[in-house]
Amino acid sequence: MPSFILRYVRMIDALNRFIGRFAMYLIFALIGVLLWSSVSKTFFNPSLWTLETAQFVMVAYYILGGPYSIQMGSNVRMDLFYGGWSTRTKAWVDAFTVLFLMVYLGILLYGAVSSTAYSLGYFGMEPFSFFGDLIWTLVREGPTAAGEKLGYLERSSTAWRPFLWPVKFTLCFGVFLMLLQCLAELFRDIGRLRGVDL
Repeated sequence: MPSFILRYVRMIDALNRFIGRFAMYLIFALIGVLLWSSVSKTFFNPSLWTLETAQFVMVAYYILGGPYSIQMGSNVRMDLFYGGWSTRTKAWVDAFTVLFLMVYLGILLYGAVSSTAYSLGYFGMEPFSFFGDLIWTLVREGPTAAGEKLGYLERSSTAWRPFLWPVKFTLCFGVFLMLLQCLAELFRDIGRLRGVDL
């Protein structure tokens, strides 16, 4: 295997291991939010922010932990036949099926980027060019000029009305990391087929 593929697999594995281990501890933040929700509903006035905050933390926990789950092989799979196959057969099947996952994640990423652009006030049909222009303006002219490119920021329709772009950005970031990890897994399966353990 070429050295750049080995470096890519090691780099993506290290990045997703770090982010995944961080994401594991978000469960304690979720427990804290839900505990406060129970206490405030029982003894005080109910907090408006707890339900949506719990949902946002759960999204981050699930999406940012997904690439680490793929890396560790702890994702759910039908093991009826798979468990009895040889390592080489598993590598063939995994290399084939990960392509379907990558197509699905690519479509999901496009939808997430479109939804994030919408949450920042862009209502056009080219979200990637919107973000490219936004980043270019931020680098060239600064935050004030970039802020002028934003439209009406989308908010939740609940009583608390938080902005939705942070959770949508987290979704984009997590799906992108999953795509990178799937590519690393594809390289790992190809390496297994060639007799190289990555």
